Amino acid sequence: MNEADALDIVQYAIWTVLVASGPAVAVAMIVGVGIALVQALTQVQEITLTFVPKIVAILLAVAFSGPFVGAQIFAFTTVIFQRIETGF
Repeated sequence: MNEADALDIVQYAIWTVLVASGPAVAVAMIVGVGIALVQALTQVQEITLTFVPKIVAILLAVAFSGPFVGAQIFAFTTVIFQRIETGF
């Protein structure tokens, strides 16, 4: 294994993390902006109003995007095992 192989694996690992976490982060951002807008319009500054809907939305997003995330992690694992098998 040389530096190029290590760099390629790290790059693929970072890309996998970004793609796998994308749905949950996107949903959290959208729900957070929506709740902030509602709070600004109604001037209700309840702290639990920000956490509870965001947690529920993230859990739903993870539940629905679970097969996609699993497929991404499986693809990464397959590539790593193939590279180990062939000696990089």
